[in-house]
This record gives sequence, C-alpha cells and structure tokens, in this order.
Amino acid sequence: MKTTIIDGQKISQEIKLEVANETKSFQDSFLVTPGLAVILVGDDPASSIYVKNKEKAAIASGMAGQTINLPSTVSEKDLLQIIENLNLSKEIHGILVQLPLPTHISEEKIVQKIDPIKDVDGLHPFNSGLLSAGTPRFIPATPAGIRELLLRNDSNPDGKHVAILGRSNIVGRPLANLLSMKSIGGNATVSLCHSRTTNLKKITINADIVIAAIGIPNFVTEDMVKENVVVIDVGINRVKSSMTKRGYRLVGDVEFESVKLKSKAITPVPGGVGPMTIAMLLRNTLQAAKLQCG
Repeated sequence: MKTTIIDGQKISQEIKLEVANETKSFQDSFLVTPGLAVILVGDDPASSIYVKNKEKAAIASGMAGQTINLPSTVSEKDLLQIIENLNLSKEIHGILVQLPLPTHISEEKIVQKIDPIKDVDGLHPFNSGLLSAGTPRFIPATPAGIRELLLRNDSNPDGKHVAILGRSNIVGRPLANLLSMKSIGGNATVSLCHSRTTNLKKITINADIVIAAIGIPNFVTEDMVKENVVVIDVGINRVKSSMTKRGYRLVGDVEFESVKLKSKAITPVPGGVGPMTIAMLLRNTLQAAKLQCG
C-alpha cells in the first residue's frame, strides 16, 4: 500500500491563490480592501514569527494587514479599549488576538469583546453557537483547514467514523461540530475523545479517520489505528534532540514513521496542518469584509 503524505504547504498555497483572486474581484466590485488586525501581547519569539507571517500573507493576498504589538504588562482595560477601537474602524474587517494572553488578562473577556462580525478566529460565543447549530459564519481556522485537507485528498468524511483526540475550544470541539454537520465535508460519525475517555484504543482502532490534537508527543502509535486509516496530526511538540543545532526537533502527536505504514494518508509535522491555519484565516477575513459590505 502506497501512503499519501498530505502536503499542507501545497494546499495552503492553492487556497491563498483562490483567496487572492476573490479579493481582487471583491475590491473591483466594492472598492474596499479587506483589513485584518492582529494583536500580539508580549514578545514570545514563536508567536511573533507566527503573527508576522499572518500579516505578510494578508498583504500578499491583496489585503491590508496590521499588527498591533503590546507589552506583556498592558492592562486588560487598555486591551479592551484597543479592541473597541478596532470594532468601530471601517478599515478593519477582521480582528484576531494571538493567544495565549498573560495571566492577568481574561481571555474570555477579550474574545467576547470582539465584534462577532469581525471575529475571524470564530471563537466568540455567538459564532461558536452558530457552528453548533449547523449554520456557521466563521469556522475556526484549524478545524476549517483540517476539513480542506480531507476534502482535497479524496478523504471526504461523509459517512466515515472520525475519532478526534482532544476537546479544546480551538480545535476539538468546533471540529466535531464541523465534521458532523449536514453539509459538504460533514456527515461523519464523530467520537470526541479526551483525557477521561476509557478504552481509547478501542475507539481509535475502529475509526476511518483519526485526528490527533491532544498535545502529547508521539501519543498515537501503530497499534492504535487500523489499516488504510487517514491520520491528521494537529500536534506540534518540541522534543530534545542531539541531532540538531537547536537542541530539539518538532514532532506531532502521532508516531509518524510507524503509523504511516498503516495509513492511506497522513499529515507530516511540520508541513501538514500548520500551513493551513493562515490560509483559512485569510478566507475568513475576506468573508468578514463581504458581510460588512452587505
């Protein structure tokens, strides 16, 4: 059996090109440039690079990208005011606050402050509710990217048993809603597994699609999956390595080398799910601009 290594980088570039073409048509019709504002609190190097890549991708797609860098000492009150100003701005159509935030700031308050029609992360309770009801407006970027990876690799979840490992509000929960929806890329029977799930292996070994977003390096092993399974690895973990100059290497939540031998298709880490997140964020930003222009 030949295993397909799902190339998230290639697919993300295809989607970015689609978004760029749609953005050009939108600008020609409405004379409006979609604007994305990303707020970064603190100076975490990995977050800084990620935010910079979001801004660059937005600009490359014909959008206006803006990054607001704030010190880790910024008060919750000041951050809420900045978001309110962006809510009122006619030039900004999408607002994203890079998580996690410092402990003195309530992530719940910050997410709820964003105008739901500008919430391109899809985390506001109103948008989460729409997704749960089967009528999504903005789908969180990582779940949306996972669905695209499945659809564009002949792995439509329709009628399949999908096991999702991890129940976070960013990946697991919205993904379960998305893949079980009555729609294209949905209609799956979903098992949402987590740290309190009993007989986990019994669930995963009977699943047609296994999606790992549990945050534990190499957690999913060969004996946990069946032949011809499709595996989506959302995890990005640093493990010590004497073989690299940095002293660590990146691995996913799936033991890639052994699991791929039983897989019909599998995502690598890095280069699988990761690149899709920014592409789907751009799609949401364009959607937000369209909604705000009627």
